[in-house]
Amino acid sequence: MQKELIFVLDPMCSWCWGFAPVIEALRTALNGRYSFSLVMGGLRTKGEMPWDETSREYLRGHWKQVSQRTGQPFSDRLFEKEHFDYDTYPPCKAVIAVRELSGTDEAFAYLHTIQEAFYTRAEDITNLDVLCDLLRTVELDRTSFKTFYQSDRAQILMEHDFAKARSMGANAFPSVVVIDEEGHMVCQKGYRSLQEMKKLLEDSYA
Repeated sequence: MQKELIFVLDPMCSWCWGFAPVIEALRTALNGRYSFSLVMGGLRTKGEMPWDETSREYLRGHWKQVSQRTGQPFSDRLFEKEHFDYDTYPPCKAVIAVRELSGTDEAFAYLHTIQEAFYTRAEDITNLDVLCDLLRTVELDRTSFKTFYQSDRAQILMEHDFAKARSMGANAFPSVVVIDEEGHMVCQKGYRSLQEMKKLLEDSYA
């Protein structure tokens, strides 16, 4: 049995955006030693967070903290929107659709594309047309994606991802689930730097 790293993320989780370079560094360095999986977590659904001055200030401060810790770029343009529904389910389902139709590598690429669009350009990745426009970085046509995204199967797979995340104890994002050759599982919750992840996986880097 090959060792496995399962990344449990949400496209609209700012710490997950901060973790994006770490993910890609790990996928490059440990290619061949681990298999990599991507599971969506489902951070917040429609209407759970009111879009008011309090929530905007909370997010602004949180994003600043993530940027300072991780070095990832953030734009404040989102906070200029008078109305916004911070619903993370549509981009979760979009990543799952790409994963199912094109594979894991394409899903990671698409995840990072929509994260960058949201966090650095304030593009509305809760909108299906925007999600379709952002397919330009993966080998998947708009019609196939849209048909699958709107299917019952996509909804079921999304709910399955959320349930799988909970079953592994990954109730904070990002989480990294490490499974060794014997099938033993460890769930590491929360952001970790590349150096911290290397220490955690030090046997693999030896």
